[in-house]
Amino acid sequence: MKENQNQIDDSQRQPCEVWTRVMGYHRPVSSFNSGKKSEHHQRCFFNEERTR
Repeated sequence: MKENQNQIDDSQRQPCEVWTRVMGYHRPVSSFNSGKKSEHHQRCFFNEERTR
């Protein structure tokens, strides 16, 4: 298999900012205090089955 020619160094990468909805509005996770960051990390994501 041919290697991807578009790979870049980790030093050239830009950090991805994660946002989440809190109390009806969106906020970046980076602005959370340590307790709220821990709570966000413990959240479970799920996919609900389609209704018939």
